[in-house]
Amino acid sequence: MTAKAIYLGALRVEATHLKSGEIILSDAPVDNNGKGEAFSPTDMVATALASCMLTVMGIVAARKGWDMTGSTAEITKVMASNPRRIAKIAVVLKMNKADWSDEAKKLLEKTAHACPVGNSLHSDLEQEIIFEW
Repeated sequence: MTAKAIYLGALRVEATHLKSGEIILSDAPVDNNGKGEAFSPTDMVATALASCMLTVMGIVAARKGWDMTGSTAEITKVMASNPRRIAKIAVVLKMNKADWSDEAKKLLEKTAHACPVGNSLHSDLEQEIIFEW
């Protein structure tokens, strides 16, 4: 098992990562009968995409001796209805320095686009990925 989740009531779930004991709370969004006081499950999917991209880019960067510390991702999730689902995830990856080589940019962009979360999402879900070097 990877994690265990418990429904706390009031549309809130507490998930525990079993190896580390770290806890994530999720809450239904306001537009779906919730309080919106924590990440919604779909917020976590969108955030997982960006986190995965930064992680795999970080792995490649470390192998090359490049420092990505301080690079950020800004995440926007767009919902659709009938059925209610994530229609689009936009991620703006803002890299930590302005002097990345063309080789580094090409490799890191290719790596980001190949992240496991992105590869796991349905092809109908639009992924808009923007790099700011």
